[in-house]
Amino acid sequence: MYGATVFTTLRVYDNSLDSRLTHWQAHCDRLQFSLQTFGWRQPDWQRVRQGAEIVRENFPVLRITIFPDGREWITGRLLPINLTENQKNGILAILPIDRYARSLPSHKTGNYLSAWLAKSSAQQLNAQEAILVDAAGSWLETSTGNLWGWLDGMWWTPPKIDILPGVVRKELLNWLLSFQKIREEPWTVDVVKRFEAIAYTNSVVEVVPIHTVVHPTGRLIYNSHHISLQQLRKFFIAS
Repeated sequence: MYGATVFTTLRVYDNSLDSRLTHWQAHCDRLQFSLQTFGWRQPDWQRVRQGAEIVRENFPVLRITIFPDGREWITGRLLPINLTENQKNGILAILPIDRYARSLPSHKTGNYLSAWLAKSSAQQLNAQEAILVDAAGSWLETSTGNLWGWLDGMWWTPPKIDILPGVVRKELLNWLLSFQKIREEPWTVDVVKRFEAIAYTNSVVEVVPIHTVVHPTGRLIYNSHHISLQQLRKFFIAS
């Protein structure tokens, strides 16, 4: 009733929880971190695993929810119908007029109303995503994923402060840092105007470019077919 849960959403690759791209342990670690922070009871992790194994037989996307008393609730769903098209050509996003602040941004809690309202406001304008901003107007993340921008020959991503630290964001960041420099800096109003390409990532959609961002005083256009996006997509090639 009060959003008193923590959850994680993961995509099962190769029909296996142990696939490199499923990131099963990373998702469990994030849940455990939140449970320890809140002082909630740990679930029976073996039973969580068993439940996930059952559900993944029929669904490629799993949502694992943990309650304060340690109970688990595991549900499944299909991939978005238009995912391939969005990955190929990008989407339209908006900066909502109202400022939606994520509750306890460091944790993925059941109180997801602000992000839901932000995305709903975007959909009412025929956009697919909303971009959350801070009090200074700097871009933080989308309503469902983390942001990446290409500028000066490298990838930029907003710092972990005041955003949900996505599992894919962490894994992708570590992978990129193994061979190039990354800028983790605030996406100020001036910076976002300079990006050549931007995209958002999460565990389900992988990489989705954003070709247009509509804001209260106009719009920003980005190259949704920029060659740099191929670099991000390489991370999701199974090995």
